[in-house]
Amino acid sequence: MKIPFFDLKRQANFLKNEVLMEIEKVIDRCEFSLGYAVEEFERNFSQYLGAKHVVALNSGTSALFLALKSLNISEEDEIILPSWTFIATAWSVSYLNAKIVFADVDEETWQIDPNDVRRKITKKTRAIIGVHIYGQPFDVKRILDISKEYNLHLIEDCAQAHGAEYYQKKVGTFGIVNAFSFYPTKNLGSFGEAGAVSTNIEDISNRIKILRNQGQKQKYEHVEVGYNMRMEGFQGAILNIKLKHLDMWNERRREIANKYMSKINNPKITFQKLVEGGKGVYHLFVVKLKDREKFVKHLEKFGIGYAFHYPKPIHLQKAYAHLNYKENSLPVSEELAKTTVSIPIFPELTDEEVDYIIDVINNF
Repeated sequence: MKIPFFDLKRQANFLKNEVLMEIEKVIDRCEFSLGYAVEEFERNFSQYLGAKHVVALNSGTSALFLALKSLNISEEDEIILPSWTFIATAWSVSYLNAKIVFADVDEETWQIDPNDVRRKITKKTRAIIGVHIYGQPFDVKRILDISKEYNLHLIEDCAQAHGAEYYQKKVGTFGIVNAFSFYPTKNLGSFGEAGAVSTNIEDISNRIKILRNQGQKQKYEHVEVGYNMRMEGFQGAILNIKLKHLDMWNERRREIANKYMSKINNPKITFQKLVEGGKGVYHLFVVKLKDREKFVKHLEKFGIGYAFHYPKPIHLQKAYAHLNYKENSLPVSEELAKTTVSIPIFPELTDEEVDYIIDVINNF
């Protein structure tokens, strides 16, 4: 049997006819940039999250950047974020020439470590970016408590966590402004590039709407330097279709993950521990083990796809060499980079495929 790490074709084929119908509507109305479909998605997604405002954008990277920009982050400010995340989380700080301060992650949850965050706070700290890594919520209460204690902004990076919950409340509703990516491989993915911010503060929502659209308050009235970061009409239409299926897809991901955790009985394998009150959506299912190279060769031998998320933490990337982080400066993040492997998890995996993966891993 050959099982891909991820197969987007299965979902695309399932939705194809409905997508083509909705794309035809966009073509008929010629609303290709923003427009009715994007506005509809903003309303639908804000209602889904329980957030007052959603602003649709062209990517998750733009969402992170405009989230910080809307808070008037300056070059003098320090932003604390985990090194164990996709690099776009850090780009958002760099684009504003603010100072990145990397925090390590917890040994068991692999989420941003509140104790290390507290150690890294200075008089210049303005915000904390918490990442719901792999679609599992970070310890929102502890990070939020620290934010309030030091009068800092909390921004949630929800790029992998569409529909995840913390104590029965959707992530993307705890921070002052929060970022989502709809890259095609996400739990809620577009057919191209797309993203959004969520917030309960109207002034932030209004400013991001201006910033995404060339700094225009209205046509040809440019009130500040803006950007071309609008969502396309096609993507809004597609996301409206997919949003209706998101809870069902997430439930299937949880079903597969629970089967992995209950039936993989191999002492070499360690799973990510969930934080108390967290209900994850398993964008990725990641296992940890010492013999990683032997393990992936074993998976290859039996036709099972895999990936590394991530082979090198951000603080050791060449792009951030100027920050002078050395080996062993964030030991948990660096260990995870050497010992973790992502195995297949997507809603269209069959029970037969899941059972086969479990058998292969148990025989390692």
